[in-house]
Amino acid sequence: MATEDKNRATAAAILPLVGGAANVASIAHCMTRLRLGLHDRSLVDDEALKALPAVMGVVEDDTYQIVLGPGTVARVTPEFEQLVEEERETAPAPASGPGGPAAASSDDLAAQGAAIKAQQKTKNATPFKLFLRKIANIFVPLIPALIGCGIIAGLNGLLVNLEWLPAVTPALAAMASGFMALIAVFVGYNTAKEFGGTPILGGAVAAIIVFPGVANIDAFGQTLSPGQGGVLGALGAAVLAVYVEKWCRRWVPEALDVLVTPTLTVLISGLVTIFGLMYVAGEISSAIGTFADWLLSNGGAGAGFVLGGLFLPLVMLGLHQALIPIHTTLIEQQGYTVLLPILAMAGAGQVGAAMAVYFRLLRNESIRRTIKSALPAGLLGVGEPLIYGVSLPLGRPFITACVGGAFGGGFVGLFNQLGDTVGSTAIGPSGWALFPLLDGNHGLGSTIAIYGGGLLVGYVAGFLATYFFGFGKDLLAEFNVSQEPAPSTVAATGGPTTAPNRPTGPDGTDPGTDPAKAPAGV
Repeated sequence: MATEDKNRATAAAILPLVGGAANVASIAHCMTRLRLGLHDRSLVDDEALKALPAVMGVVEDDTYQIVLGPGTVARVTPEFEQLVEEERETAPAPASGPGGPAAASSDDLAAQGAAIKAQQKTKNATPFKLFLRKIANIFVPLIPALIGCGIIAGLNGLLVNLEWLPAVTPALAAMASGFMALIAVFVGYNTAKEFGGTPILGGAVAAIIVFPGVANIDAFGQTLSPGQGGVLGALGAAVLAVYVEKWCRRWVPEALDVLVTPTLTVLISGLVTIFGLMYVAGEISSAIGTFADWLLSNGGAGAGFVLGGLFLPLVMLGLHQALIPIHTTLIEQQGYTVLLPILAMAGAGQVGAAMAVYFRLLRNESIRRTIKSALPAGLLGVGEPLIYGVSLPLGRPFITACVGGAFGGGFVGLFNQLGDTVGSTAIGPSGWALFPLLDGNHGLGSTIAIYGGGLLVGYVAGFLATYFFGFGKDLLAEFNVSQEPAPSTVAATGGPTTAPNRPTGPDGTDPGTDPAKAPAGV
């Protein structure tokens, strides 16, 4: 009950700071962030939000994103939705006439909100990024099942290798494999939902791909296999179903719509899927797996260096979302994705960089407290508090964090090149949280040792790069200053006051005393 009260209190604290229920257009969440669509961005109190203990930071994108961390966001979001609904139900009708808000004032607010929204869209919402967000929105809801099934698969593999509980392992295998056997259906459902079609029709068309009866069908001179094309085929089939459905809605008479539209949607999309998409998507999926294996087998160290070093910038630009279908395809094909453990090294570089900042800014008690409170989350793979609270506002430490990620990625990639494959059975977690999901071709002990060694290399490289190259004289002069009021100031005023020459972040805001108060930076 105490936890429920805490989550509701967090939601209740956030709601008025984003302009109240009337300003909330949409509510969603991913692994770590509460994502809000807002009518008027200017009504949000950014600094007050960052000051909330549960808030690790805020991010500007196509939606307003409040970083709460894994687990917490999944519990706070339903409470927030309920509070929004309750506030809307109890809100009084808008006043009119004398004493009510003037029409001109409402128009001004609407125009201001529209201008801000247009400015943000012009800056961030390019067609390519919007497309990638749609793809990410299809796969992100699947991550909890991927994690749960992946951990069960790892446990089952351990029991099988140890020859323990032989009566239980078949049941665990069924639990671990059931979702993956039908993942195409879930992808089809979410795809249709995201692209504006009827979700169940997208799922129905995608289900054709995993139906065992397709083994009796020949296409392009070969017999189809159940699951051929995988998630990519399901995605393509569902998108096609959406366009067929929309076409039917325009041309089919309303009286016949309920019968004709679903039938034509499944029939046309299904035929194209069976006699085209399954084969094409199957070839693409095979090519992805083959290329990933070739890349790491022949240039693992170099590829790992590049991937580990570029992943943080990709995350900042939103381009990492393009990797989600690739990860899922590799997991579906090989049982694990070899790319995720390499990309996870970016977080290790970030942790090492933050530790270097801690030791370089010995006088800045505020930033040091921020790092101490955010470091546990960073070790578990939740990088937002350190990114938005420490490295990005400082500037150069973000680059040196990427250097740490590059060396960690190169280490893991090198072992892949030498034949020790390291993979993850699910996507989502990183850092220490990825250990239960590791898998490879040379046993669990070897896989854990390589991944752990990569993390250590990332920590050390990120620390050294930041400690020796992460600060110029100007940056040290600005930030290596005490943030605490002098004792004489406290004695004279009866309480703490703002210290003279208090340094600010690059965006002009106070870095704060914890991740919640750290400037978002971007």
